[in-house]
Amino acid sequence: MNSTEESLTKHEQILRYIEGLKLGSRISVRKIAREMDVSEGTAYRAIKEAENLGLVSTKERIGTVRVEKKLRTNIDKLTFEEVARIVDGHVLGGARGLQKTLGKFLIGAMEVEAMTRYIDAGSLLIVGNREQAQITALKMGAGVLITGGFDAGGPVRQLADHLDLPIISSTYDTFTVASMINRAIYDRLIKKKIMIVEDIVPVSGQVFTLRNNSTVGDWQNLLERTGHSRYPVVDEWNRVVGIITSKDVVGAAPEQTIDRLMTRNPQTVGLQTSMASAAHRMVWEGIELLPVVDANRKLIGVISRKDVLKAMQYQKQPQIGETFEDIIWADFSEEKDPDGQTVFRGTITPQMTNPMGAVSEGVLTTLMTQAAYRVVQQVKKGNFVLDNMSTYFLRPVQIDSEIVIRPRIIELSRKFGKIDVEIYHAGHLVCKAMLTAQVIVQG
Repeated sequence: MNSTEESLTKHEQILRYIEGLKLGSRISVRKIAREMDVSEGTAYRAIKEAENLGLVSTKERIGTVRVEKKLRTNIDKLTFEEVARIVDGHVLGGARGLQKTLGKFLIGAMEVEAMTRYIDAGSLLIVGNREQAQITALKMGAGVLITGGFDAGGPVRQLADHLDLPIISSTYDTFTVASMINRAIYDRLIKKKIMIVEDIVPVSGQVFTLRNNSTVGDWQNLLERTGHSRYPVVDEWNRVVGIITSKDVVGAAPEQTIDRLMTRNPQTVGLQTSMASAAHRMVWEGIELLPVVDANRKLIGVISRKDVLKAMQYQKQPQIGETFEDIIWADFSEEKDPDGQTVFRGTITPQMTNPMGAVSEGVLTTLMTQAAYRVVQQVKKGNFVLDNMSTYFLRPVQIDSEIVIRPRIIELSRKFGKIDVEIYHAGHLVCKAMLTAQVIVQG
């Protein structure tokens, strides 16, 4: 029987070794091979996986170094390296500090003495060809972004290298780079509220597995040790090749190998898969366990249906930033009609229209979907995912027209909902849809 916790492979030992290195330590294939007594090929593959996991980073003229793994809690913070990429910048100095995050940025459009009141360590000063301002910012622990395509003098570069604080040059003007950075931060704030698999699965946690040549007896022994009845099946390279469950081994002899019983090519997810997507896949496919894999299908961990639903049910992240759906829905209000039914009323804005001045079909679809979800959540708390939608567009609706959306629940069970939605303008039906959705988190 094989399980990953019983004995670490050379590959896993190298990853543990790299994870224990001091931040900033330089790493090479030859050094790892010598230190860990492995072939250079094994060392190279392990370093590449460490790079995929965010443990190391390879930089031009610097080499591969141990870096701080980016945490989801800092998703709204940009690194200096990301800023350089966003503004098409060129790094003039302080390249060893590119992985540092910036807490804020400020524009150096004032005298140096006044500027010092606003500069904090870890901030980014956006400034033109002002050497004294650049030096002052570096001495105060801030990175520097020089606009207008200007270069940096020798003393500035030397100081940046000494302090490991990046100094970046961009050909864009100050307003443009500030707008680009602000947009990038804003986009990340939207992403911050979306829970992903990486938020709940431990990357280096204990994972119980079996191999192709493991037997039903091995499965039984593992069941007695762990209390779990479902396990990923991996090959010699730790790639997921199957899933074995208690249903698969019913009636099988103890000596039977599980390669003939397991489900081959099972559903898997990656670290960046959203929790909503993972939950939907589990509900849709009727599965209880999802292996979490990297880009090469190598096993990182596992998540159960219980893990996913609990994580989604208790996430309390605030709404930060606006998605297109938020913008479209912002001007709609909820009302009750004379019969006591929930309706939504709003006006078609210029942003909702197509080139002909009529409301976009995509916008109408979004409005009907949002209305359906909201009316269902009044009856049944939880999250829903759209299964099917049949839509009929009957009349064009012009800009500045007031519309009324009337959703009506046709059927609602523990795991399923069917909703009819109609949109009216001036008393006339302009479009309607029939939606079916699955409940993926129950209240």
